[in-house]
Amino acid sequence: MVQGVEGIAVGLASKILPHNFNELCDASISYLRGEEFRIYPDFPTGGFIDVTKYNDGIRGSSVKVRAKIIKVDTKTLSITELPFGRTTSSLIDSILKAVDKGKIKVRKVDDNTSAQVEILVYLVPGISLDRTIDALYAFTDCEISISPNCCVIDEQKPHFLTVGEVLKKSVDNTLALLHQELEIHKEELLEDLYFATLEKIFIEERIYKDKEFEQAKDINEACEHINNRLTPFFPQFVRPVTRDDILKLLEIKMGRILRFNSNKAEEDIARMKAEIEKTDKYLKGIVKYTIEWFRSIKKKYGENFPRLTEIRSFETIEAAKVVEANEKLYINREEGFIGTSLKRDEFITNCSDLDDVIIFYKDGKILVTSMSEKKFVGKDILYIGIFKKNDDRTVYNVAYRDGKSGYNYVKRFAVPTLVRDRDYYVVPEDSNSEVIYFSANPNGEAEIVKVALKRRAGVRKLSFEKDFRTVLIKGRQAQGSILTKNEVAKVALKQRGGSTLGGRKVWFDRNVQRLNYEEHGEFLGEFNEGDSVLVVLENGDFYTTDFNLSNHYEENVKFLKKYNPNMVWTAIIRDADQNDSLCLKRFCFEATSHKQNYLGDNKSNQLLILTSYPHSRFEVIFGGEDAFRKPMYVNAEEFPLRGVKARGKRVSPYVIETIKEDNVPSSTDESIVDDTGQMKLFE
Repeated sequence: MVQGVEGIAVGLASKILPHNFNELCDASISYLRGEEFRIYPDFPTGGFIDVTKYNDGIRGSSVKVRAKIIKVDTKTLSITELPFGRTTSSLIDSILKAVDKGKIKVRKVDDNTSAQVEILVYLVPGISLDRTIDALYAFTDCEISISPNCCVIDEQKPHFLTVGEVLKKSVDNTLALLHQELEIHKEELLEDLYFATLEKIFIEERIYKDKEFEQAKDINEACEHINNRLTPFFPQFVRPVTRDDILKLLEIKMGRILRFNSNKAEEDIARMKAEIEKTDKYLKGIVKYTIEWFRSIKKKYGENFPRLTEIRSFETIEAAKVVEANEKLYINREEGFIGTSLKRDEFITNCSDLDDVIIFYKDGKILVTSMSEKKFVGKDILYIGIFKKNDDRTVYNVAYRDGKSGYNYVKRFAVPTLVRDRDYYVVPEDSNSEVIYFSANPNGEAEIVKVALKRRAGVRKLSFEKDFRTVLIKGRQAQGSILTKNEVAKVALKQRGGSTLGGRKVWFDRNVQRLNYEEHGEFLGEFNEGDSVLVVLENGDFYTTDFNLSNHYEENVKFLKKYNPNMVWTAIIRDADQNDSLCLKRFCFEATSHKQNYLGDNKSNQLLILTSYPHSRFEVIFGGEDAFRKPMYVNAEEFPLRGVKARGKRVSPYVIETIKEDNVPSSTDESIVDDTGQMKLFE
C-alpha cells in the first residue's frame, strides 16, 4: 500500500494507489484501538490531489491529480511537481499538443529537470498567468483523473475491497505474525532456560565425578546414571529430559566446567525467566504490543517518508472560460450565416472553438448555439455575442412594440442559462411584436435614450427621454413597463450610464486558494470596478490584484483583504541589522502588481506580529538581565507613520523576552472601525 500496485486481468484489473507510510502506521494504530480512520493517496512525484470522490478507493471511485505550477515572473511559469503516472517528457508533449490546437498560447517550453523537476513555460506577451494556469489544468496532463480499482486475491478468490479493508486485513496479518514471533521467541527462551538449568545442576551436583559414571561400561549406562541423578530435579525443568539432552551434557568440555560460575548461572537463569515473563505479558496484550510495534517503525523510518502530495479541493475549471481566443467570429447578415471561416464578412469578436454564441433577432427571438466554421442562423439579427453561462451581470436593455396591443414596452433582463439551439423570446410569442431598441451591458449599465414619436393627431410632445435606471431588472419573460402607447418612430441612445448592480461580494476560499462569489470561505467585502485585493504572504512579500476569479494565490498567504490605501498596519519585526532588536513600524501598504517586501532588505529579519487593529497596544515582558523589570505596555499610535520600506523604531533598549497583542476594545461604539477604514456606529 505504500508503493501502490497495478495489475492486468480480464475484468479484474487492479490499481491500488501509493499511500503515505506514516499515515498507514497511524491508521493501523487507529484500527487496533477500534477507532475510525481515513487514508488518502500520496505520490512520490508530489503535486496536488483532490480526494473528494476517492471513497476509500472502492471500485468506481476517482481522484484528480494536478501538477504544482508556480509563477516565476510575469511571463514565466514553472512546473516543479508532476501528476502521478506522468513524466516530464509526456507532460511537455501534452502542453505542445494543446499549443498546436490553439488552446493555450505559449512561446516555448524548456525542460531544466535535474535532481528536481523544473519545466519552464514561457508565455506570449499579454497573456494572463492565472488564465494560463487554468488552461494548463484544463487542456493538458497537468491535471489528470485516476480511477483506482482495489481488486485483491483473498482466500483464493478475487474480491473488490476498499483500501481501508485491505489495511485492516494487513494489520490482522501483522498481529498474527507478531504473535507467532513472540511464541517462537518464548520457545527459544524456554529451551535456553532448560539447558541452563540442566547444565547448572549437572555441574553443581558434580554428576560427572560420580564413581558409577566414571566406571560405566558404555554410553548407555552412563546416560542411565545421569538420568537417575537428575530425577529429583525434574520439577525444575520446563520439559522432560531426553537422551539427546544427556548426550549434550557429555559434550561439555572440562575447561568450561572449570570456568563455571554458579552466581553468574543464577543471574542468567533469572534473566531468562524475566524475559519469558515479559514475553507472556506481550502475548496477553498482543494488541497493545502491535500498536507499539507500529509506533516504533514509524519513529525509526517515518522521517524518511514525509507527505509529498498536498490534499486540497480543486475548483471546477470550465474549459470555455480559460481557453485562449484562437478564432475570430464573423457574420454574413444578408445570407444569415455566422462562423469562424467567413473571413471576408463582418468581424464580430475574438472567440474560441469551445464558446457558445447568443443571438438576438428583431422579432424578439433569442438563440444560443455552439461555435462552428459556418452555420446558418437566419436573418434580421440585432445582436450577436459570446454567451457566458450563469452570467447574471450582463444585462440586456430592450424596448419593443407589442403586436397585439400596439403599446411600446421597456424591460431589462439577464440571460444566465439557455438550452442550445432552442428558440426563446423576450416578447410575447406569435404576436407580430418587434424590438425597436436593444443594448447589451456587461456590467448592468443603464443608459438614457431619446424616444421620437410619429406625428399623429392629438400628440403634442413628439419626443421624450427614458432613463433605463428607472426600469427594474426582471426575468426574460417579464412583459416590462409601458414606454408609450403612441407609435414610436425611433429610439436612439442619448447618454451612456453607469452600472446599476452595485458592488460584487467576494469571498476567499483557503482550501483552493481562489476567490469566489458563492459565499465559500472568508468574506472580503463588496467590490466595485477599480477595487483591488491586498495579498500579504508569510515571508513579508505583498502585492495587489484585481478580484478576477481566475486569480491564483500562493499557499503561504497570511492576509488577503480588500485593499484600503488608508488602512494603517502595525508590524513587530526582529531587525537583524539592529542586533535582533524588536522594532515597531506603522505603515500603509502600497498598491503594486509586483511583489514587494515590508520586512526590509535583510532576509534574516523576522516578523513577530502584523495587525491592522486600530489603536493597537502590546504587552512587553522583559527577560535576561532585565527580567526584574515590570511589564511595559506600548501604544502603537505613539510611533510615527512611515513608508512601507522604512525601518521600524526600537520598542525598548532592554532585553525583551516576549511581546504580545493586548488590544482593549474601546468603550464607545463610535471607535469601532471596519476593514474599509470607515467608522461604524453599530456592530
